[in-house]
Amino acid sequence: MTGSVHRGARGRAGSPWASPWVIVPVAVGLVVAAVLVAAGNPSGLRFTVPLATAVAAAGVGAGIVALLVLLLRRAVRRAGEVGAASARQEEKAAHHRFLARLDHELKNPLTAIHAAAASVSSTSLADGSGPGSPGSTGAVHLSPVAVIDAQAARMGRLVGDLRKISSLDSQEIEQEPVDVADLTAEVVAALHEELAVTRPARAGTVPGALSDVSVAFPRVPWPLPPVRGDVDLLFVALYNIVSNAVKFSADGAPIEVRGFEEEGAVVVEVADSGAGIPADELSLVWDELARGSNTLGVPGSGLGLATVHAIVRRHGGQAMLTSRLGHGTSVRLRLPTAQPG
Repeated sequence: MTGSVHRGARGRAGSPWASPWVIVPVAVGLVVAAVLVAAGNPSGLRFTVPLATAVAAAGVGAGIVALLVLLLRRAVRRAGEVGAASARQEEKAAHHRFLARLDHELKNPLTAIHAAAASVSSTSLADGSGPGSPGSTGAVHLSPVAVIDAQAARMGRLVGDLRKISSLDSQEIEQEPVDVADLTAEVVAALHEELAVTRPARAGTVPGALSDVSVAFPRVPWPLPPVRGDVDLLFVALYNIVSNAVKFSADGAPIEVRGFEEEGAVVVEVADSGAGIPADELSLVWDELARGSNTLGVPGSGLGLATVHAIVRRHGGQAMLTSRLGHGTSVRLRLPTAQPG
């Protein structure tokens, strides 16, 4: 509603008929003509047309020329805007087609790799050469076949996640009131449960296993209004940014999750004091498969923030990120509030 009113007001204010380049020549011509007529000098020059009429015609003609120039400039500008929007839409459609083709082309080879790995693994166990067989040394290690199978599974999940991101722009989503404060509490609780399970394997090897996550949402004098959207998708978006903050923060480092209302929207901010992102890589953080140059050795696919961006965009919101290398990162999700009724 706000956007429509704004565009309408802008259109009236920017009318070419109200431009001084049109009004001034016409007004000057008419004023000079009136002065000449009042002075009683209808034919001061050797024309068959009275001077007053000629001046008035010249003023009107200059105004018409100025109007045509303004209309031409506006038409050129609008054509450029339409062309740019069309190019963006075509680029997005081409991107979606590429991801769909990638999924289609890789699905059969990955299935074949899985099947071949399973077959080779079964053969190894049958002839006593596989790990855990009577003839094995009992050492715990991954065979080359297991590595192939694991990497094929990882690639399959990666392609599947890319497909999901691509389909978010077109798929129907739930539209129900969502309490962001309650949802964030669920996200943090789920993250704590995950860390409780994975902590023995991660402690000392992956930063963030013991990070301290605090949550602050206003309750008085009134709580935040609900947003409208798909609660499952919003859970994924919030989980990704909170888990990212944990992953890239040192053990015990504070992580703050806070929410506030801002001009018809609820904003959720997740701030950490982790490694930060190099300044020249900030423009790439929302791209698929993008990973920072300082994240080597930290598990991840590079799809977390891309998924967040797609989900928030699908809900008509904005995702913003600021970061300082060596100081930390702040991610803000801005979601429109649910309209009454």
